Amino acid sequence: MSTFSANLEMLEGASGAPDTMAWWNTQPEAWKACREDLISPQIAMKRYVSWLKKLTGKPVFVGYPAGFDFLFIYWYLIRFAGESPFSFSALDIKTYVMALLKLSYRESTKRNMPSRWFSKSPHTHVAIDDAIEQGELFCKMLQERLQEE
Repeated sequence: MSTFSANLEMLEGASGAPDTMAWWNTQPEAWKACREDLISPQIAMKRYVSWLKKLTGKPVFVGYPAGFDFLFIYWYLIRFAGESPFSFSALDIKTYVMALLKLSYRESTKRNMPSRWFSKSPHTHVAIDDAIEQGELFCKMLQERLQEE
């Protein structure tokens, strides 16, 4: 398994949204982790593109929620690396749950997902941990669906 992680410097003139910063105040360890070893978005996104291009296959962004995470990643990739190896390919885990479990979109929440899909690791809100957790969740869902065929 290969992973990529980078903590980005804040954009010049940017500040955190008050509601978001209030949430971060409830997660001091995760906030501390994301503020260590900061690098510029220009360097980070170029490294990320390089890492993505070394992976086998054509990348598809998978996230929970993809609508939030993909917009962030895509904007940063285009702005600072000039390209997105994902193109416009993003798969939303919640939407996949909806199709797999035949639930409405609003019912497709973690509390309605089978416990067997979840990692035993604690949910830390540290980006790399969250990404691995989401990847494991999606892989278990995909594996289960493929076994049904």
